[in-house]
Amino acid sequence: MWRSCLRLRDAGRRLLNRPRGSFTASEGSGPSPSTPARAYAPPAERKRFYQNVSIAQGEGGFEINLDHRKLRTPGAKIFTVPSEALAVAVATEWDSQQDTIRPYTMHLTTLCNTALDNPTQRDKDQLIRAAVKFLDTDTICYRVEEPEALAELQRREWDPVAEWAERRYSVEIGSSTSILGPSIPARTREVLASHLASYSMWALQGIEFVVTQLKSIVLTLGLLDRHLTVEQAVLLSRLEEEYQIQRWGSIEWAHDYERQELRARTAAGTLFVHLCSESTTVKHKLLQAGG
Repeated sequence: MWRSCLRLRDAGRRLLNRPRGSFTASEGSGPSPSTPARAYAPPAERKRFYQNVSIAQGEGGFEINLDHRKLRTPGAKIFTVPSEALAVAVATEWDSQQDTIRPYTMHLTTLCNTALDNPTQRDKDQLIRAAVKFLDTDTICYRVEEPEALAELQRREWDPVAEWAERRYSVEIGSSTSILGPSIPARTREVLASHLASYSMWALQGIEFVVTQLKSIVLTLGLLDRHLTVEQAVLLSRLEEEYQIQRWGSIEWAHDYERQELRARTAAGTLFVHLCSESTTVKHKLLQAGG
């Protein structure tokens, strides 16, 4: 239950202390408040300053135009993405903003900004190591001994996912009730690192984002392989919290807010990974405010 209390406390602090920052006419949004160490803090809300959103093919990829101005990253780079499908998704985020631009709702834009500017200056190997390191604290590998009802719930819901991952990648995952966590074989780390190496730098940014949201590389791999839906992965990552809610009841607005935010970030990160590898172009796509 202590993990539930800490997460609820952190969610409340995020609501009360949402960062504010500068936001120029052609900048993108910042990242989710949950990952301040890895990306940008979200800028303040501001009045919508553009009418039309469009995409255009440029050097090295696809660009986003707000009226006749090219979108730029917080680092002043031209906002260029590797696939037209991803460009359309980002353009949709900007086009869906109403009178007020709310950057903290634009998770795809945030991920693109992070991939383009790479504010922490990490290379591909560092991104892979960061994702694989989550095995040491993976949500589904840490089990309780009591209460028995929760321990049984963890076995019933988490064991099938762990067993799927072991079969899918021919590795050993394991679990533990010790505060030190399970002992993960070196071969498991090597196999998963090799698998992640098949993804592009852009996709790896998205993978690490999802792993950070779910606190689990195993659940993230289940999502990417379409073994799990977003709703299933989020529920599994919040199993202890949901158990406590069922037992003690929910705190008005707080639990619902945290759950919905986690779903939104997880869905955006998963979509980002898939769209980074999307090769099919969308012909003559133009988004205009008001249809």
